[in-house]
Amino acid sequence: MLNPVTQYDHKSPQESNIRRKLIKDHLPLVMTIAGRVNMRCPTIIDYDDLVGWGVIGLIESADRFDPDKGVKFGTFAKPRIRGAMIDGLREMDWVARSIRRKAKEIQHAYGVLEKRLHRAATDEEVACELGISISEFHKALTDISRGAVLSLDEMIQVSQEGDTITLFDAVPDPEGLDPYLEYEADEIKTRLAQAINRLPEREKTVVSLYYYNDLMIKEIADLLGITAGRVSQLHTQAILRLRAHFSEIDN
Repeated sequence: MLNPVTQYDHKSPQESNIRRKLIKDHLPLVMTIAGRVNMRCPTIIDYDDLVGWGVIGLIESADRFDPDKGVKFGTFAKPRIRGAMIDGLREMDWVARSIRRKAKEIQHAYGVLEKRLHRAATDEEVACELGISISEFHKALTDISRGAVLSLDEMIQVSQEGDTITLFDAVPDPEGLDPYLEYEADEIKTRLAQAINRLPEREKTVVSLYYYNDLMIKEIADLLGITAGRVSQLHTQAILRLRAHFSEIDN
């Protein structure tokens, strides 16, 4: 493997030195993000693969970074590092086609129903829209949560112009707004944060505990008094609702 600090180095000597230092100093950030993404992936995913993809995102961030914008490099690089890891997972294409199809069908049902009802659709309403029983619907959610990388780290397109953002970066942070989002995608971030706030209470709670409190599925289950499987279903439903919201909103 090429040295990540020297790969793609075509800048002036001064720019190259700054770029190399940025990459060296932020390699631990790649490893931290890889560890976090790895906890949410099936066991067949290799941590070193995640780090490799993350380094590519780090290199691209260093190439695109403009210090005159007043944004810290770490803040600027985080979504690109995560996005590179998710892109790598997508390219592996290890998710069964049947699971992908189920996810798309449920996502579409959420989009259609919630646009029509102007509120969050219930499990029963989604099952009815799909023409399946409630037990079949819950089984489909379980299959998706077990077999797919479906998380707030995933990049989604949120406009017809091709603007993308990670859901993770749009979850309201109690310590304040992310300056990178303010700088690059304030309007998009606002729309996405509003969509998260409109999630059913249980789903919003799971998202908060999972991503901001860093609790694991079992810990959330114990806290809420439900099974770990149900927590996984709620997490899957939250992500599918959000993806449906933005796939439908610009159509």
